[in-house]
Amino acid sequence: MYRNPAPTVDIIIELIDRPHRPIVLIERHNEPFGWAIPGGFVDYGESVEVAAQREALEETGLQVELIEQFLVYSDPNRDPRKHTLSIVFLATATGTPQAGDDAKGIGIFEQWHQPRNLCFDHNKILRDYWQYRNYAIRSRFGS
Repeated sequence: MYRNPAPTVDIIIELIDRPHRPIVLIERHNEPFGWAIPGGFVDYGESVEVAAQREALEETGLQVELIEQFLVYSDPNRDPRKHTLSIVFLATATGTPQAGDDAKGIGIFEQWHQPRNLCFDHNKILRDYWQYRNYAIRSRFGS
């Protein structure tokens, strides 16, 4: 039996109809608890692009436009439940997000006002994202 990492997607959603283009984060309803970038597992037979749009809609109620594939994060310890790898997308949306699926809550955050208790490796992902957004500097690898 082969053991492979599970593919996941994370979607950094910028709300383009608001000043400073804040991002949407969800408060997780299931373990690990805390705040997270919207995302989830890729279903069998599903492309990562479709998975990203589906997960964004399920967790935030927003129809997103995928702008670009950002980075892949694959540290075997990034998810305490099991080895996953995440393809991170940058996306835009308009409207008011609503917590859905396994999201207990939802928040809209600017760079200097994001929550401290981020799950998984989302602190690193958001650090890389803000560096890219503010200075057009992209990390060579997500990790």
